[in-house]
Amino acid sequence: MIPNGYLIFEDESFLDSTVAKMNALRKNGQFCDVRLQVCGHELMAHRAVLACCSPYLFEIFNSDLEPHGISLVKFEDLDPEAVEILLNYAYTAQLKADKELVKEVYSAAKRLKMERVKQICSDYLLSKMDSQSAISYRNFASCMGDARLLGKIDNYIQEHLLEVSEQEDFLKLPRLKLEVMLEDNLTLPSNGKLYSKVIGWVQRSLWENGEPLERLMEEKKPLRENVPRQLSTSSSGSLSPGSAKQSFKQEWKYIASEKTTNNTYLCLAVLNGMLCVIFLHGRSSPQASPSATPCLTKSLSFEGQPLEEEQDKLLAPMHYARSGLGTAALNGRLIAAGGYNREECLRTVECYDLKTDSWTFIAPMKTPRARFQMAVLMGQLYVMGGSNGHSDELSCGETYNPNADEWSQVPELRTNRCNAGVCSLNNKLYVVGGSDPCGQKGLKNCDVFDPVSKAWTSCAPLNIRRHQAAVCELDGFMYVIGGAESWNCLNSVERYNPENNTWTLIAPMNIARRGAGVAVHEGKLFVVGGFDGSHALRCVEVYDPARNEWRMLGSMNSPRSNAGAAVLGDIIYAVGGFDGNYFLNSVEAYNPKTDEWSTCADAFTNS
Repeated sequence: MIPNGYLIFEDESFLDSTVAKMNALRKNGQFCDVRLQVCGHELMAHRAVLACCSPYLFEIFNSDLEPHGISLVKFEDLDPEAVEILLNYAYTAQLKADKELVKEVYSAAKRLKMERVKQICSDYLLSKMDSQSAISYRNFASCMGDARLLGKIDNYIQEHLLEVSEQEDFLKLPRLKLEVMLEDNLTLPSNGKLYSKVIGWVQRSLWENGEPLERLMEEKKPLRENVPRQLSTSSSGSLSPGSAKQSFKQEWKYIASEKTTNNTYLCLAVLNGMLCVIFLHGRSSPQASPSATPCLTKSLSFEGQPLEEEQDKLLAPMHYARSGLGTAALNGRLIAAGGYNREECLRTVECYDLKTDSWTFIAPMKTPRARFQMAVLMGQLYVMGGSNGHSDELSCGETYNPNADEWSQVPELRTNRCNAGVCSLNNKLYVVGGSDPCGQKGLKNCDVFDPVSKAWTSCAPLNIRRHQAAVCELDGFMYVIGGAESWNCLNSVERYNPENNTWTLIAPMNIARRGAGVAVHEGKLFVVGGFDGSHALRCVEVYDPARNEWRMLGSMNSPRSNAGAAVLGDIIYAVGGFDGNYFLNSVEAYNPKTDEWSTCADAFTNS
C-alpha cells in the first residue's frame, strides 16, 4: 500500500537475518569493540548491543574515557559459559541453557542487571522444584537476595514441609532443640505466638547473653551445594554478636511448621540470616531445675520470666508481613489477603480467630495481588484489580466462598485498575477511583457490579480524581476518604447517595492522607494511619455523620501506611502495613471505650 504518496514496505525476514549476521560477526570477532575477560576466558562483542540489554554495562560504557577504543571488562566471579549464554541472548533474544547452568546464568544476569533474564531463570527453577530440591533452591534465592523467588519457595515449603523434612538437604541444616516448660494438662499453643516467642528467646540468647548461635545448635552443617561461583566466598562466618553485622542478611523469620506428635512441633525458620530447623517439645515442669535437662536441649519457659510474660501478651502476628493488603471481617473472623511482602506480591490469605488469638491459612487467591481492597457481599469476599507485582494494574477479580473454602473468577473490570476503593452497597459491589494506566494520577471512574446478572455498569463519577482512597459503606451511603489526586495527598471526603446517583463533598479530615485504613463502628467512620506525602502516619480520626465533623483519636503504637482495618466485636483492628522502614506482620487493636490502642492480646481475647 502507498497511502498519501509514501512508499511503505516491511521486510519480515530482515530482522532475523540481521540478528543472525551480527551474532556471527561477534563469534568471528569482526567489528567488535568490547572484550569481556571472564575467569581467564575472552569473549568479544559489540558495545552498542551489550549496552542495550545490560544496564550494568551501559553504565560502564557510558563512563568510558576512550569510547572509540576497545573496552575491556573483567569478571573474576562469573561462569564463562553463563556469560556466553547471555551474549547469545543479547544478540538473538533466545535464552538457551542446560539445567545445570541455570543458577550460574541467573547469577551472571544479576551482576549485569538483566532483570528479565533473572525472572525467566527463577521461573524455570520454580517449575523444576520439588521437595528434594526446595532447601537448596531456597539457599540459592537467599544468597541472591531475591525476595520474589524466596516468597514462592517459602509458600511451597509451607505446603510440603513434611516431605521436605525427609530430604538429605533438610537433614544437613543446623538444628535447635527446645523444651517448653508447661503446667500440668497444658499443650503447646498452635499459633504464631509460639514461634515469635521462640525467635525472641533465641534473639535474647544471642544479643543479651552474648551466646553465639552455633552453641545453641545441635549441629551446624550449612548448605553449600550449587552455590554460584559469585557467592563461593560469601560465608557469614561466626554469628556471635560481634560479627553478626557482617553477615549477608540479618533476617529473623518463621517459615513453616508441622505438628509431629501430640506435643511436638517441627519448625523451619531463619535465625539471624541462617536457615535452621527447630524442634519444639512441650513437657510438664519438672521438680528439678530446667538446667538439669541434657546439654543439647535448651529450656524455654512460658512462665516465671518477665520478658517472656510480656511477649506472651502480644497479639499474634500474621505469618507474612503485608502492605497494600485486602482486609475484611467475615463470619466473626478477620481476613487478610495478598499484599506486598518486601518486593514480593502475595496470593496467600490468612484468617484471624479472636477467641484463640491465632492466624490460620485459608485457600489462596488465584492471582497474586496488592494495592487492592476487599469487601463482603452476600456472605462472600470480593477482590478486584490491584497489582500483581509484574504489570502495573489488574482488571481481574475473584470471590471467596467460605463454605467451600475456594476462590472463583468474577467478570473482569472494563479497565485495568490499581489502588481503587472497593465497597458493597445495596447488594452490589462498587469499585471507585484508582490509578490511571501510567499510575501518575487518580481516576474519577466508579463502576458497579451486580452479582446476580454478573454485569458491570457505570455510576456517577467522583468530584475529585483519587487513588489510594479509603472506601466504606455507612447507613446506606458510600464514603470515599482522602487518597491522592496525583501524588498530592487529599483530606477531602465524598459521599455517594445511590438513590439520586450523586457525589457530595462533606467535611474534610484534619490530616491529608492516602493509603489509610477505614472501619465502621457504632455509626461512625474510623480512619487509621496512611501516608501524608512524607511520613507513614500513626494518627487516627473519627467521623460523626450526625455532626458532619472529624475528631482526632488516640494514635496507634506504630505508623502504618497501606494497612488493613476491620472490626471484630467492639474492637477495631489494624493489620500489617508499612511503617516507613519495614513491612509489618504485626497487629494492634483499638478499644473505643478507652480510646486506646494496644498490641497485647489479653484484654481482647478474654472479652
